[in-house]
Amino acid sequence: MSQTHMAREVAEIPEAAARFLERSRDAVADAAAALRRKDPDLVVTVARGSSDHAATYLKYAIELEAGVPVASVGPSIASIYRRPLRLGKAACIGISQSGRSPDGVEMMRASGQGGALSIAITNVEDSPMAQVSAHCLPLQAGEEKSVAATKTFVCSVLAGLSLLAEWREDHALQDAVAALPEAFGQAVGLDWSPLSARLARASSAFVLGRGPSFAIACESALKFKETSGIHAEAYSAAEVLHGPAAIVQAGFPVLALGIEDAALPQLKATAERLAAQGADVFVTGTEVGGAVTLPSVPGLHPLVAPLVTIAGFYAFIEGLARRRGFDPDTPPHLRKVTETV
Repeated sequence: MSQTHMAREVAEIPEAAARFLERSRDAVADAAAALRRKDPDLVVTVARGSSDHAATYLKYAIELEAGVPVASVGPSIASIYRRPLRLGKAACIGISQSGRSPDGVEMMRASGQGGALSIAITNVEDSPMAQVSAHCLPLQAGEEKSVAATKTFVCSVLAGLSLLAEWREDHALQDAVAALPEAFGQAVGLDWSPLSARLARASSAFVLGRGPSFAIACESALKFKETSGIHAEAYSAAEVLHGPAAIVQAGFPVLALGIEDAALPQLKATAERLAAQGADVFVTGTEVGGAVTLPSVPGLHPLVAPLVTIAGFYAFIEGLARRRGFDPDTPPHLRKVTETV
């Protein structure tokens, strides 16, 4: 097989990130200034699929950085049920690669009508979602041909983190965001071949995270499904102990995504417990007894580290898909742009 679109697009992540940081600087500054003026008591997000995982990432980042609660709102509240929401003290962030899905567009329109400050994050600057929002952060990611989103997911989270750093005027986070293109370049070259060998014939797996890395666990589990035919499920490293761990027996594959933050000790404890049950555990960002440690990019700000991890995961999953006989560009039964109402 010749190089896949997915492989090319993963390789483009560092360049796409640098392009966003350069070209969307003014849009980020304008939206951040609007957030400071609004001073929201609540942020709601509107997204589906990989974009919803980006929204989950931003939920944790905003709550940790700004102390403002973040909740996902179902687009059907506006598009099907036609129920207005009172959002006068809220900001609403919509995330969509295409900006075209009717339900997301309608929810963004309704959020503005309900009093929210509406901000669209999309790869299509003149899309319907952008047009109904007060502000738009264009991803500048370039065309993405593979059905499986990679560079647009990374740039969506990057856009949100850039906005957060500017809104809160957090210089440490601003510096960490500015350094991301270089970190992505390191991540896409990491060797996760031990995990690839283990999953070559696997049918299921767990992916664990905590805080922002839980969002990356969700995105990873989706990619296992859509590119490689593996029924992977994402869990918080706490939630997995409330029932799901019962099916973990000898040889069950588990990927635990660790980052250096306050949640790391608990994630390690969960990984050790599952390894003791006989699971084949693989970890990033730390070492765990009975587990295989996968390489990661060290020394990163905890709010950007999970995003760098997913760039490395994307390079891994593209290779795993081909190893298992799948074309990661064209998952069965899926289309690049999914429009729901």
